[in-house]
Amino acid sequence: MPAVLPDLPQTEIAIVEMTNAFRKENGLGAVKPNAALTAAARAFAQYLARTGKFAHGADGRQPADRAEAQGYRYCLVAENLSLNLDSRGFASRRLAGDAVEGWKRSPTHRANLLQAGATDIGVGVVHAPHRDPKFISVQLLGRPEALKVVFRIENRAAGTVIYALGDEQHDLAPRTIVTHTSCDAHRLSFEKAGAAAARFEPRNGDHFIINESPAGAIKVDVTRQ
Repeated sequence: MPAVLPDLPQTEIAIVEMTNAFRKENGLGAVKPNAALTAAARAFAQYLARTGKFAHGADGRQPADRAEAQGYRYCLVAENLSLNLDSRGFASRRLAGDAVEGWKRSPTHRANLLQAGATDIGVGVVHAPHRDPKFISVQLLGRPEALKVVFRIENRAAGTVIYALGDEQHDLAPRTIVTHTSCDAHRLSFEKAGAAAARFEPRNGDHFIINESPAGAIKVDVTRQ
């Protein structure tokens, strides 16, 4: 019986659909297909198939370099690779499902699928030379430079304020202003003496002003553009 061969454009579409379904399950927004990321993903998949190499840096560049070479001015770029081989071949959705399920099971690839700040996606799937049906899938998730988030935090309190941006904790001395540039949808939280004071999702242009009450409680005001 001849091996089943997938429709590669339909496989690419299915990978996008399955990625967005997984993101929705985890409370994240959908990513939309981007022409530049798609071109970068397809070109790299073709390179891997042609050379027999299989690594993110196989061509001497990083994923962001390949995206930028296709005209994608990025704030964030993440890449997933998949190699699938089966003597029976693959239907389009099975090949897409095998790739996405493999990424879900890998902590690093799963984290890429669940990049909270990602807004765009590009997928390339190619048939690689082999006696049995062999396919390489490249997925790029990105956020354009135009969507970077720049915000300020100003501490007008008398003491040092502890705050966290995502998983990173910071100290802000009194009468100090700090500027952050973020490419991900990190949550911002302010603490004092271990008690949560306020939580925010920063937007571009936000100015967070920290004041302290006579009782020592933190009050955070936000000025938004």
